[in-house]
Parts: sequence; structure tokens; C-alpha cells
Amino acid sequence: MKRLLIVVDYQNDFVSGSLGFEKAIQLEKSIVETIKEYQNNNDEVIYTMDTHPQNYLETYEGQHLPIEHCIENSKGWELYGEIKNLLQDCLCFKKETFPSLDLANYLKDKKYQDITLVGVVSHICVLSNAIMVKSAQPYIPIRIDINKTASVDEDVHQKSIDVMKSMQFEIIE
Repeated sequence: MKRLLIVVDYQNDFVSGSLGFEKAIQLEKSIVETIKEYQNNNDEVIYTMDTHPQNYLETYEGQHLPIEHCIENSKGWELYGEIKNLLQDCLCFKKETFPSLDLANYLKDKKYQDITLVGVVSHICVLSNAIMVKSAQPYIPIRIDINKTASVDEDVHQKSIDVMKSMQFEIIE
């Protein structure tokens, strides 16, 4: 049975762009190594992309997070660094808000040994997608690799890890 790796929103705007931060940049090498490991083992790798329209600031999310980011087909929307090349043949789930219902629906009837999530931002998109994954796959280990996730706020990052632990996600440290 295959393992599944989900790379969450490792896009330019979250790494080095409008919502970027240093810790996100530092994750690239370890995420690249993990993607290669999964691909070399013929395990499945998929990813999500935060995807917003040109009128993002007029949307509900845009009114509460008024920083333009991940506008579809912009440079900030693209995957960051080497990860862009590694994921080019992998299944992508574009999402207009934090979690992806399409991702959960895709996973619902699949069988995996385990599922691991990496990426950014830990307390928003990683957390919300982990919950969606858990709802689709409640009987298998769902792992969060905290060495390959980050938030601009370390305190909030740790609190999100605590929440995920309480929800029975396995935390890889």
C-alpha cells in the first residue's frame, strides 16, 4: 500500500512574496528531499495551491486578510523554487480558501498506508487541510511533519501543533 505526501501551498507569495517569511524559505531543502523520497519509492505526491481571483480584496477572505496573494496565474501564485519542477506531474488541488473540499472528496475512497502533510502556513492552511484529510481518511495515520511546516508567528505555530496533537494527528518532530 502506498503512502501519500501532501504539499500544502508552498507558493511564492507564502515563501518570499507578499505573505512570505524567512522560516518558509528555510523549509525548501527538506521539503524537496521528502518529495524526492516519496517519488523514488513510487508513493503518491499531491499538492494544494491557494488560488484567488483578481478581485480578491472584494471576497470574504480578502476583507479579513486584506493582502493580495496567490492571484491565479501571477508570479506569487506559482510554486516556489525547485518544488515547482518536482511537482509538475503531480495532482494539484486549487483552493479558493483555506481547506480544499475537492482534496477531501478525492481521498474519500482511496487506500493509503499513511498520509503526511508538509508546507505553509501551519496554523491556517496546513491545519484546515489536515482536518479535511482526517475527515476523508479517519482510520489511517495522518502525520504533520513540523520540521517541514511553518508559520510567521512561532507562538501560533506551536499552538496549532498542540491543537493537531489533541485531534490525534501524529506529529513528526
